Amino acid sequence: MFAPTCHGRAAGIAAGYLADLLLGDPRRGHPVAGFGTVAARLERLTYADSRRAGLRHTGLLLSGLWLLGMLAGRRGRIWVTAAATFTTLGGTSLNRVGGQMADLLAAGDIDGARRLLPSLCGRDPAALDAAGIARATVESLAENTSDAQVAPMFWAAVAGVPGVLVYRGANTLDAMIGHRSPRYERFGWAAARFDDLLNYIPARLTGILVAACAPAVDGSATAALRAWRNDAARHPSPNAGVAEASFAGALGVRLGGPTQYAHRLEIRPTLGDGRIPEVADLDRAVRLSRAVQAGSALVAVVVSALSAACRTGRRASPRW
Repeated sequence: MFAPTCHGRAAGIAAGYLADLLLGDPRRGHPVAGFGTVAARLERLTYADSRRAGLRHTGLLLSGLWLLGMLAGRRGRIWVTAAATFTTLGGTSLNRVGGQMADLLAAGDIDGARRLLPSLCGRDPAALDAAGIARATVESLAENTSDAQVAPMFWAAVAGVPGVLVYRGANTLDAMIGHRSPRYERFGWAAARFDDLLNYIPARLTGILVAACAPAVDGSATAALRAWRNDAARHPSPNAGVAEASFAGALGVRLGGPTQYAHRLEIRPTLGDGRIPEVADLDRAVRLSRAVQAGSALVAVVVSALSAACRTGRRASPRW
């Protein structure tokens, strides 16, 4: 009974990846958006300006996702894993927006690029010129390649349907309440820290995959690893720094610097020692993101298949 479930996991992950590759995010009725609506409504009942209240809010929502995943995953069907994987991936839509941004900047449509930027990140578009938008796009592509593709693949492989649902829920909550605004400084603390924990290994897997895929965009694996080693730890995020630094090294650009959000200005450390990103670098960043996403899918399928083989071997071994 266990072995078919594990074999189904590998096939389901592959099917979910292919579905995202072909379809991208649904424009209406996305389950992640539905979860966000539920979380926002629950917040009206659970909100208080304290870490304890935020922990309770986060725990209630993620426990519900874990239970849902356990009930769905118990059936051991390939389509259940495929649906959960497809629902939690966002790599194809991410790359589409990155490509649109490259087209807008190449055409000199700064106003259009500013309107599109909120689809990628929470920075203040009005404060950015073309160079600033290009830098923000590369940084967002790097961070979200890890968050929206590598991490869901990782958790689908190691923890199945419950794991990937909880991961996507935690990542969504971090985006909703995990930022340092006056309202969420304390209430969002638990969501932010749990998201950091769940992304710790996937972010480092992202760094490895970026280095491996760097030659696909005429980049340097050595430079990607060097930027990761030298610069990632100075980033305020323990995970985004790895993805952004490795992208910077692979692309031969320099990321970081003053970063204007709606609520605050952050002076970010520089990542990489290359030139300032140009419009042409956006296409390279999108291609690098796609390559890393494909690599993460391959890793997830192989890990799931090996896990199934190991479990089958243990069950088949004679007991003395």
